[in-house]
This record gives sequence, structure tokens and C-alpha cells, in this order.
Amino acid sequence: MDRLWTPWRFEYIRRLDSTAPDACVFCDLLVDGRDADNLVLHRGSHCYVVLNLFPYTTGHVLVVANRHFGRLGDASSQELAAFMDLAQRSERALQAEYRPDGYNVGFNLGRSAGAGVAHHIHMHVLPRWAGDANFVSVLGETRVLPEELPRTYQRLHPHFL
Repeated sequence: MDRLWTPWRFEYIRRLDSTAPDACVFCDLLVDGRDADNLVLHRGSHCYVVLNLFPYTTGHVLVVANRHFGRLGDASSQELAAFMDLAQRSERALQAEYRPDGYNVGFNLGRSAGAGVAHHIHMHVLPRWAGDANFVSVLGETRVLPEELPRTYQRLHPHFL
């Protein structure tokens, strides 16, 4: 059996398995204050932008609501507008830095729809390139990312200042 060691995931998994019933990795980022360490690219009045710690592709960002709720129907019109504004800003930043061929943009609402954190709404914005699903991902179920997250943060952060 092949093993891919990912020791950096432990802190994330530990927080997900927290015994506190109201523990939320996205709410924790709101009060932490260490934006560069947590890879938070931008904070707005209704949403913030953070790099996905487990990206599908290099540059995969999340637009996260500041308020804790899990359904699109619970969002205010101001929160919906903030999601779209930050999705546009993310697209512009990714286009300037990475020049992808396309994007996947959207919400996974609920665990059965693929939401890893189902109780706190967030939007995925991820760049895509022709042929970016290579044989390692298809056959080995392993993502190959050509850039480490701190470098991605350095490249994208100036676009959100």
C-alpha cells in the first residue's frame, strides 16, 4: 500500500474533531488575527478570502461568510453581493498571477453535496488548466500541486490590498 504523508493536515483534522459542539474552522479564522499564517488573503465586512488548505489546483481560494450559517437561503442580500464581489476579485487575481484556461466557481451545500465544512457557507474559486487532471490524480487519487501554499499566498495577497 502506498502512503502519502501529510503531517500539516493534523491541526485541521484535530479542529474538525473538536469536542466543542460549536467549533468551526472558519469561525476560528475570524478571531485568530494571524492572517498571513492562516493564509487569509482579504477580510471584508461580510466575507473573507482564504487559500484552501487542501486545494484541488494551485490557487484554489475560498470566499467565506463572516457570519456562521450553512445555507444559501440564510444569506442576506449584502452577503450574497459580497460573495460575488470577492469571487470577481479572486478571478482577477488568479488571472493576473496564473493565467488559467478556466475556473470552477461555486458552493457545496451540505455533506452529501461535498461540503467538507457543511455548517459554515463558503464558495470555491479555483483555476483550471487544460489537462490539469493528470494520471496521478486519476489513477493514484493524489493531487500534484506545483506550488506550496505560502508561495501562492505571496503571489495573490497583493491583489487584495
